[in-house]
Amino acid sequence: MRRATDTDFGHGLAAAWLALCALASATVQAQATAPGLAEPAACTRPVYLTFDTGHMGTAPLIAQVLQRHKVPVTFFAAHEKTQQGDGSLGDHWAAWWRARGTEGHAFASHTWEHAYWRADLDGPGDVRFRIRPTAGPLAGQNLQWSAQQYCDSLRRAASRLQDLTGQAPLPLFRAPGGKTSPRLLQTARQCGFAHVGWADAGFLGDELPSERYSNAHLLQKALQNIRAGDILMAHLGIWSRQDPWAPAVLEPLIVGLKARGLCFATLREHPQYREAVRLQPLQLAPSPHNLVKPPVPRH
Repeated sequence: MRRATDTDFGHGLAAAWLALCALASATVQAQATAPGLAEPAACTRPVYLTFDTGHMGTAPLIAQVLQRHKVPVTFFAAHEKTQQGDGSLGDHWAAWWRARGTEGHAFASHTWEHAYWRADLDGPGDVRFRIRPTAGPLAGQNLQWSAQQYCDSLRRAASRLQDLTGQAPLPLFRAPGGKTSPRLLQTARQCGFAHVGWADAGFLGDELPSERYSNAHLLQKALQNIRAGDILMAHLGIWSRQDPWAPAVLEPLIVGLKARGLCFATLREHPQYREAVRLQPLQLAPSPHNLVKPPVPRH
């Protein structure tokens, strides 16, 4: 008996991918022609697909796939540098965000400067954090922020999302890299934001190096391990991956999860957050896009 080889394994994954794409095409055609399917059925086994901003290179493709399969998601947005050299919440992307708002997606803050928490700082006076932003004029610097400065960054991104999408952002945020501390989470709660991470199985791996984690491997792992109730996380383009994730994985992942009886919902419907969303809307100042000054670095 001939032994299975890596080539056989690769051919098997390729065949599975083609089958999933064929199923995707048939599903889309059926949704377009079958009576009574204009509105999606009630979602009883949801997963919660979320996207953080990134270089935005795959954002148009991602939007097309989501629209084609009628998948609602939650976007966590920061004003990150894009492949065009602008910012992901800048005017160049205004029409893209406006269209996502019209489609009914949900939106939440990712901090304005894509600000990584590095440490809590002890000492007299107000609560302070060591922060390292990856966007904006202070990108790459180690800063000391007060609780107020962190809240201002959360609010600035949320306010800009409201301006762009015409939708009220959720009272939620995601810290870049998921890096937090109990003190940071308490600070965010005090200014109206609850933190959202992701399930272990929901880490879709689009930021991992493609020479070690192929798209076929990431797809297979996600389809095997994701369960109802999981929060999934990917990006609108990621600098650290050479072989882009979304063009190869997103559509077969959606089709494969639907084939397992799962469905998609935004974090508005998540049992852990929906009461906060309903009862604690964010109180945002209008249009801070060009009004808020960046924090002064303190090393």
